[in-house]
Amino acid sequence: MMQITDFQKIGVGLAGFGIAFLFLGMLMLFDKGLLAIGNILFISGLAFVIGLERTFRFFFQKHKAKATGFFAGGILIVLLGWPMVGMVVEMYGFFLLFGGFIPVAVNFLRRVPVIGTILNLPGIRPFVDKVGESRSMV
Repeated sequence: MMQITDFQKIGVGLAGFGIAFLFLGMLMLFDKGLLAIGNILFISGLAFVIGLERTFRFFFQKHKAKATGFFAGGILIVLLGWPMVGMVVEMYGFFLLFGGFIPVAVNFLRRVPVIGTILNLPGIRPFVDKVGESRSMV
């Protein structure tokens, strides 16, 4: 069994708060301050979880240059005062960067009691299966 360090626990908390702030920022009609704080917390949480060097290597691989550009560009656009446009650009970069993890996340969510039941409903299951398959082939 793998031990989780204190830094990784802090990182999970920071990333969770980052996602919460991003969600709140979108609920508050794309509040630029909440979105900026959410971005900073999410990225710092990721760095705490996997380490600075691995975070740097993850974002700056040659084949991920376009995705990193869109993700960082979206953050910059949010900071410059165009939060709606910035979030669209940032989400595109996010899905390019983290799209390979979608099948893993879908399989994990299917094992969560309430969410798994919802994802396995007859009308939703084919859509979720298609999303998981399409990203695993990229």
